[in-house]
Amino acid sequence: MRTEHINVTGMTCGGCASTVTKALKSVAGVSDVKVSVSAGKATVLYDEKVTSPDKLSAAVTGTGYGVNVRGAAHSQPAKGGCCS
Repeated sequence: MRTEHINVTGMTCGGCASTVTKALKSVAGVSDVKVSVSAGKATVLYDEKVTSPDKLSAAVTGTGYGVNVRGAAHSQPAKGGCCS
């Protein structure tokens, strides 16, 4: 099991956190997800034999939120969250 810390952009409320949590939990191999709107982060415990950080990032960006990996934008910028 590995832990990935994902910087998520565009989250503004608990609804945003819920959307990101559901998206990450739907990825095969993910066993635990914790999302903090105030920190702009998702912490994911996953089986590296089943999934990868790229798949986790894709799950987040697929819901319309942005992901920053090591300070660089990855995939797509945030569209403004669920409240916009």
